[in-house]
Amino acid sequence: MPHLVILYTPELDASPEAGGTDMRALCRALADAMCAARDEAGQAVFPTGGVRVLAYPAAHAAVADGSRDFSFVYLNLRMGRGRSAAVHASVGRALEACAKSHFAPLLASRHVGVTLQIDEGPEVFDSKNSSIHPLFQNPVQKER
Repeated sequence: MPHLVILYTPELDASPEAGGTDMRALCRALADAMCAARDEAGQAVFPTGGVRVLAYPAAHAAVADGSRDFSFVYLNLRMGRGRSAAVHASVGRALEACAKSHFAPLLASRHVGVTLQIDEGPEVFDSKNSSIHPLFQNPVQKER
């Protein structure tokens, strides 16, 4: 954790010239924003090895009344409990700015709705097994 999941209408997978966007670039930009997030004490908000951004086109979708070529993007960040309201707001603003910048060309040229939500625990069961986290626990990060 944290996991940022993006669900979107499939026409956004088209090339930018055809009215789509580069979702891989969006995922990387959002992950970078999450890795850069700092709390009030200047500490990383999220463990680098735990940052996940995943994007999925909807197999089927209906947006609004269907009278136009409407598109939609839903970004949901799920994080564990224990961070302050100020951190929630700061992370939200950073992710929102990243998404707004990425989608600015689309918002100017077509009808797109973009929603960002942040959810926090409580978990009723939480299990983590990772060989990624250890890569970021030493001051000198080593590649495998």
